[in-house]
Amino acid sequence: MQALPGFREFFPDDCARRNYILETWRAVARRYGFVEYDGPVVESLELYEKKSGGELVGQMFTVGAMAEPGEIKGALRPEMTPTLARMVAARARDFKKPMKWFSMPACYRHERQQRGRLREFYQLNVDIIGEESSAADAELLAVCVDTMREFGFGAGDFVVRISSRAAWQQFFAGAGGKPEDEHELFQIVDKAERAGAEKTHAALEKFGISAEQVLAFMRGREPTPDLAPVVADLQARGLGDFIEVDYAIVRGLAYYTGVVFELFDRAKKERALAGGGRYDRLLALMSDGKVDMPALGFGMGDVVLANLIADTPAAAARRDEWCAAQHACDTYVVIAKEELRPQALALVQRLRDAGQRVDYALTAAKVGKQFQAAEHLGARQAILIGDEWPQVKVKTLATREERLVDAVAL
Repeated sequence: MQALPGFREFFPDDCARRNYILETWRAVARRYGFVEYDGPVVESLELYEKKSGGELVGQMFTVGAMAEPGEIKGALRPEMTPTLARMVAARARDFKKPMKWFSMPACYRHERQQRGRLREFYQLNVDIIGEESSAADAELLAVCVDTMREFGFGAGDFVVRISSRAAWQQFFAGAGGKPEDEHELFQIVDKAERAGAEKTHAALEKFGISAEQVLAFMRGREPTPDLAPVVADLQARGLGDFIEVDYAIVRGLAYYTGVVFELFDRAKKERALAGGGRYDRLLALMSDGKVDMPALGFGMGDVVLANLIADTPAAAARRDEWCAAQHACDTYVVIAKEELRPQALALVQRLRDAGQRVDYALTAAKVGKQFQAAEHLGARQAILIGDEWPQVKVKTLATREERLVDAVAL
């Protein structure tokens, strides 16, 4: 039997490539002072309905009753932001602000699988809670950019397109739009590049706004007052080449309130690699007004990222070098005389206690076969236990250099 469509199996090589992404995510987030958190893989369906207004409900794997039959319906998490908001709302007073948190959960969405989109995926989530200044927006964008740089991508490989929900609200209000219709406008704008002028015009007719007006605003490149300090901050860091002001970016979800952004490969072979922005009112919504703090964050999925790494020679080489270093063992103990197996086991355990990755033949095997196993596992050295005991022969496998040492000195 095969795995279900849209779900993945991770054989050792696949697992190493996955771990490369996860460990790189973790390293960059920690470098920026973010701390890791996690939450349950199953949440109440009501949590997602409250947060997204039903936008994600049709894409969820539901799991039926969570307590008494018919009482609580659950779902496998399709994203992490609702869980974060629930957790922060429950213990907001326990943490110093701003809170800089990250997570790397497995998420699940019941949607049509295609390139870059599976039903199971890992997602880096980086969030800042309790900071309203533009410096937080710039810090979040810098994490996003540096994550890609850490994978070996440069300014010629990707771009972060930044925009402003506030700018779109002002545009809509100036064109006679009503606040209660803003989200519908955002949905139209979010699809405008793919839908084209004719369909966009038809969707906008009810608002009395032409597609030409919308498309003209989308093509603007001057940063609005909320974007200008963010751009200046990133330029001061030397990261200006990685960002572009692009009002075509609006983010479809209802809860975004300020600066928003999406990250794309410049060759435009993949869908968005990351996206996020400010969601200053979400905590108040999730807590029924009990906790009200500014917040912002982004998510980056592993599926599209893995495709881009595989298709970019420099990034793929960087990944492969990392994976090659994750060999199964540092030292392989070769047992040439089976009667010395107890002494060999004692040495194996002592080396493992010292933190080395050590392997050996579980049953009697020819010396040549044991050395082949050491090479296969990528061991740096082999320790031969034989006639010279309590001295052993240490062989550096890369150079074939050998030396005789006392076993107690290892």
